[in-house]
Amino acid sequence: MQLEIFQVDAFSAEPFGGNPAAVIALQSWLPDAVLQRIAEENNLSETAYFVRNGDGFDLRWFTPTVEVDLCGHATLAAAYVLFEQLAEQAQVLRFNTRSGELRVSRAQDGLLAMDFPAKQPQAVEMPAGLLEALALPAVRAVYRSDDYIVMIDDPALLDPLTPDFAALSAFDVRGIAVTAPGRGFDFVTRWFGPRVGVNEDPVTGSAHTSLAPLWAQRLGKQALTCEQGGARKGQLHCEVPGNGRVIISGRAALYMRGTVFI
Repeated sequence: MQLEIFQVDAFSAEPFGGNPAAVIALQSWLPDAVLQRIAEENNLSETAYFVRNGDGFDLRWFTPTVEVDLCGHATLAAAYVLFEQLAEQAQVLRFNTRSGELRVSRAQDGLLAMDFPAKQPQAVEMPAGLLEALALPAVRAVYRSDDYIVMIDDPALLDPLTPDFAALSAFDVRGIAVTAPGRGFDFVTRWFGPRVGVNEDPVTGSAHTSLAPLWAQRLGKQALTCEQGGARKGQLHCEVPGNGRVIISGRAALYMRGTVFI
């Protein structure tokens, strides 16, 4: 069997930025074990698969080790492939997923806009051992949704951050987001997910379903500019309209198109 595969750098206007994802269009679903093995072989933070279903598409995401409930950058990559590589004519793409229906539309200036359900993180006490695992001197606050969100005041602490990934994998959350204001954006973030097989994800769209509402409330604004990453960074635009949704927009660039032989 031969499958066409695309590798797309999501949340970047050019290759070598943002977050790479593999995208594979299927005529029908392969066994889950095969989907997982392909994702493992790709060795990217996410591999997205979609199958046309009526006027929409069924969409699933796999890390090298597990299937996940929601992935923003791989959704953006899948939409980019459909719009720009497979000449999909629909103005709005509708994806059926484990997180409900997700919509992606063309926005102005070449952006693709994803309509995701918002999540409201809850303030929690600092979990024992988390500060030490992150090697941070202090934090302003800690919140929890799918991830622990660790808010700090100084964005200069983000780039040199070298967490203990083995220690982070022991916490019973999907990942750990460390976030701060500034550096030319409303907020900046790094995200670590060793528990789901991704030590660091350069740009995590799904994390912004929690980060954007949190920062919107904190900054008193609905439209936010965001950057995520360490050595490799990507940029996002987030809107929090107050209707239980988050609009996450970004660009994407094709890096590779090829064939998987299985």
